[in-house]
Amino acid sequence: MAVRDTSVGPASVMAPELVLDNVCKSFDGHVAVDRCDLSLKRGEIVALLGASGCGKSTLLNMIAGFETPDYGTISLRGKVMNTIPPYRRNVAMVFQAYAMFPHLTVVDNIAYGLHARKLLKAEIAARVDEMLALLHLNGLGKRFPAQLSGGQRQRVAVARALAVRPDMLLLDEAFSALDRNLREDMQLELSLLLRRLMVTTVLVTHDQREAFALADRIAIMQAGRIAQIGTPEEVYRRPGSSSVLRFLGTTTQFPGELQMQPSPQVKLAVGLVLPVSPDAIGGVAAGSVLVDVRAEDITLSLSPTRLHTAAPATVVLRTFLGSQERIVLEFGGMQVVVDRPAQVTQRQEPVAAGRQVYLDFEPSQCRLSAAG
Repeated sequence: MAVRDTSVGPASVMAPELVLDNVCKSFDGHVAVDRCDLSLKRGEIVALLGASGCGKSTLLNMIAGFETPDYGTISLRGKVMNTIPPYRRNVAMVFQAYAMFPHLTVVDNIAYGLHARKLLKAEIAARVDEMLALLHLNGLGKRFPAQLSGGQRQRVAVARALAVRPDMLLLDEAFSALDRNLREDMQLELSLLLRRLMVTTVLVTHDQREAFALADRIAIMQAGRIAQIGTPEEVYRRPGSSSVLRFLGTTTQFPGELQMQPSPQVKLAVGLVLPVSPDAIGGVAAGSVLVDVRAEDITLSLSPTRLHTAAPATVVLRTFLGSQERIVLEFGGMQVVVDRPAQVTQRQEPVAAGRQVYLDFEPSQCRLSAAG
């Protein structure tokens, strides 16, 4: 069943800026977008997050006007946009490849859309100066794209998009070509700028960190549908399905058997027994189940724990990742991944390969699903 967007954006209590109602799109018989509903308030930033091929770019292209829905409606500020061409939508888009004109200077690139709108020369100059200041491009106005760094070119692309004062800004993997540090700097600056200007924004990304850094709400797309939508905290802390849980982080999936008597519990194949609440069971029937546990929710001990009293796991790999360390265990014929703050090893003895350890985690942090 398609997820209807009934959540309320935090940015405004005004009427929605953008409404997608039961939008569908197919290509040669393949369903790319399937019955999607989405509503954005003015100034809200929503990320479409998902793996390659999930339909997020197709959905963005329909909002931009590059594709036409087969079914459903797209409304911007109360006006149905399905048949309105892109150049009449007052929607600006920033692409991964920047799409700058190489023969034009920074100033002329930013001013391009303003000339197309036939603004007065003085107003164009004022808008360009405003964008140069907002995007920290002062002193670069006379340079050509080939004379700029990747980060500077991306700033120019954003400046050109915002200069026309669009009703909506669309970002299509806009920062994926930048190195990590520069990408995170741009995300922070753009997040502050968009909130200051109250620019309604839809962002497409496959990068969880980017979605969490920029968005007020995240719509997780899977197989052409919005599987879940909510604030970053909501979708991460309360994933609506095991597939959403696995997409948003590293998990270990334990096979087990759900028993309802004498009290609900799951006997994992590795020998652990988990008490579970009725809320955690949901609609899962007794019998074979899968239990997903996030890597960060598992703690390790050198002595038996309340959950793990026998047959310890063995450390096979420890990797230092800066602020975190990743520990891979062999446990009952399974590979278990544990992520924990690297500072832990400053207070405790490091666990090297070959060391035997015991696991512990809260059963309430697990996600049950039917096997098969």
